[in-house]
Amino acid sequence: MLSSTSAATVRATLPAVGAAIGEITPLFYDKMFAAHPELLRDLFNRGNQANGSQRQALAGSIATFATYLVEHPDERPDAMLARIAHKHASLGVRADQYPIVREHLFAAIAEVLGEAVTEEVAAAWDEVYWLMANALIAAEKRLYEAAGTPDGDVWREYRVTGRFQETDDVATFVVQPLDGGPLPASRPGQYVSVQVELPDGAHQIRQYSLSGQPDAGLQFSVKRVTGDAAGSPAGEVSNHLHDHVHGGEVLRVSAPFGDVVLDEGNHPLLFASAGIGCTPMIGMLSRLAAESSARRVISVHADRSPYTHAFRAELRQLTGKLTNATAEVWYERPEDGGDGDGADAPVTFHEGRIDLSRVDVPAGTVAYLCGPVPFMKAARTQLLEAGVPAADIHYEVFGPDLGL
Repeated sequence: MLSSTSAATVRATLPAVGAAIGEITPLFYDKMFAAHPELLRDLFNRGNQANGSQRQALAGSIATFATYLVEHPDERPDAMLARIAHKHASLGVRADQYPIVREHLFAAIAEVLGEAVTEEVAAAWDEVYWLMANALIAAEKRLYEAAGTPDGDVWREYRVTGRFQETDDVATFVVQPLDGGPLPASRPGQYVSVQVELPDGAHQIRQYSLSGQPDAGLQFSVKRVTGDAAGSPAGEVSNHLHDHVHGGEVLRVSAPFGDVVLDEGNHPLLFASAGIGCTPMIGMLSRLAAESSARRVISVHADRSPYTHAFRAELRQLTGKLTNATAEVWYERPEDGGDGDGADAPVTFHEGRIDLSRVDVPAGTVAYLCGPVPFMKAARTQLLEAGVPAADIHYEVFGPDLGL
């Protein structure tokens, strides 16, 4: 808990820090990467640094945590902390890296706010930082122990034993441990980190959802990120995997992590996805089908066309294996790549944009969302209007979670 003296100081200075956080975080990263270039080269996502999303996420998480400390002292933003801890664990973040962050973050705060950062102010925000850092360190320690990697070394070498082209821009990779040891435990909905060496010598890392349960292997699927006219960079790792990994190569892959996992109760389930957001949903459906689950399952997916819909055949097959499952699919351009799918139960096809108000959502449903953020916001609103409690709507974000 934040001391009473520090709480008063943080409450008084939070507006100033919050107003300047947009200046503080870029300066912090510049200072840290200048002192530790290896962190940008081998740990931080250079794409998220380029588009600014990582800086926004850091700023939001610090401001949120500080606000909880002074405005809701009996609560803690556990959802935010859990999400950050899982991301950190999948990267192998160590406790001894937190002082590095603290050093350069506070140097940036002092430079931006100047004389306003008195000894009292610095001490109060130092307390905030270490309360948050120690909460994350403890959570990450628990995750490492549960994964059987108490030292935080989550990485193993895997050989690529299969590659399957789902669509023009989505490929699935199957990997097996190079050491011949057992696969790590995983839960449906989780992801793994994949590290590759790029031409400039950087060892960049990205997370990819587990999209199935092959025998003796891990399966993840990758969409090629091409960049856009708005300035978002092309995906360094996704393009490397698509262009250079075809089978037989060795990849460094982390143990599975992720806080958005399949509910193990008997509640009805609704999976709502768009585009490549179908990958964790297919992983969950695979587990349900393998268990011959009798739960009520509704899968809802949106895509541009049948041609761009990854795991289209698997959605139909897995839904058909479940005794109480249906699927609803919306295509914006159903004529592009259509093959008469509309006649195949238990999948119903629609034209246009997804509309969950047309889906009969049973009472007690637990929902999972994955896809572009605007899609998830709209889907969440429609589910709330359908009577699904906010606590029962879970979502996965590919990248920094700015919503939290």
